[in-house]
Amino acid sequence: MWTCPKCQRPFHSSNQSHMCNDITVDDIFAGKPDDLVLAFDEVLLAVMDWEPNHIGAATKAIVFTNKRAWLIVRPMSKLLELSFYSSGELSSSAIHKSNLAIKKDKFRHSIRISGPGEITPEMVDLLKIGFDYGMR
Repeated sequence: MWTCPKCQRPFHSSNQSHMCNDITVDDIFAGKPDDLVLAFDEVLLAVMDWEPNHIGAATKAIVFTNKRAWLIVRPMSKLLELSFYSSGELSSSAIHKSNLAIKKDKFRHSIRISGPGEITPEMVDLLKIGFDYGMR
């Protein structure tokens, strides 16, 4: 793991190309409904014990990393989109969308939630698959 000395974001590769920013998680949720913030808090509680787990803010998303980025949370106007990766396509009614990622060696899956109380044990199990994939 390499941490950028300017923006303090952790990355998989040394000197990984990125755009430094001083955005915080609070900045990303500015102007968003309180239900999205509460839903994000539940996501945090569901994954907080998984180590290593670094959380950083990118331009329009919150990025969770272990050995690499494993979860990208995008607050939209009325939904939180939780995107994670795996080595194969996963089938679940909790998954909004799955597709082959750009690199063609992994699948990207998205779960959408709109408020607190929507995170299910099945969703947490799916996120754990993404966490474990990121540790490879």
